[in-house]
Amino acid sequence: MTYLVSDLCGNYEKFKELLSAISFSDADSLYLLGDLVDYGDASIELVEDLSLRLNVYPVAGEHDYKAARMLSGFDKMLSSGENPDVTFIREMQEWVSDGGQTTLDAYRTLDKDRREGVLEYLFDLPLFEEVSVGDKDYLLLHMGLAKERAGEDLYDLAPEDIFSTPLTKAGLPQGGITVAVGHKPTESGKIEYGKNCIFLDCGVKDGGKLGCLCLETMEETYV
Repeated sequence: MTYLVSDLCGNYEKFKELLSAISFSDADSLYLLGDLVDYGDASIELVEDLSLRLNVYPVAGEHDYKAARMLSGFDKMLSSGENPDVTFIREMQEWVSDGGQTTLDAYRTLDKDRREGVLEYLFDLPLFEEVSVGDKDYLLLHMGLAKERAGEDLYDLAPEDIFSTPLTKAGLPQGGITVAVGHKPTESGKIEYGKNCIFLDCGVKDGGKLGCLCLETMEETYV
C-alpha cells in the first residue's frame, strides 16, 4: 500500500503509533510531506529513524529546510570560534522561537558522526515527489506551488517556489494530477479535499491528530 502523512513535527511516538495502526511493512511505501522536525521533543530521534527506512520517502518542509541551515551554521560557528554575523543570529533566534529549540537542544547532544548524518539527511530532502497509484498521478509537496511557476518543469523549482504559496482548495491549473500538501492544519482536524487536491496536516503539533491516507483505498487513519 501507498500512504501519505504530513507534518510529523518531531512527534516520534505518534509516528511509531501510526506505523503500528496501519500495519506498515516492507511491502508498503510511505511519503512524508514535510516539516519532519521542530515543535515536538524527538525531532532528532525521528530523523535518525527515517534515515534507515528504505521505503519511506520524505519531501522537505520549510522547517526542515531552515533546520538544516541553522544546524549547519551552528556547527560552523563552533568549529571556527568566530562570532556569527547579525543575519545568522536573527535567523537562529526566529527559528528557535518558532519550534526549533527542541531540535537544537537534541542536536547539541550528538557526537560528530551523528550530527553529520542528521545534516546529510535534511540537506538531501527533495522539494517534491511524484507517484502514480492505479490510474491516478499525484504530486506531493509541502505547501504549494507559486502561481508564476505553475506549468514549469518541477526540477527547476527553488525552495521559495514551494514554501511561499499555500495551496487552496481550488487546486493548481494543471489537469490530470492530484496535488497533496501539508503545512496548514485543516479546519476540521481531519484530512480534507479540494479540486484535485488533498490536505493532510491535521494539526499534530498543536495537540491534534496525525492523519494518514492510503492511496489505494482512500482509507484515512488517525492516531
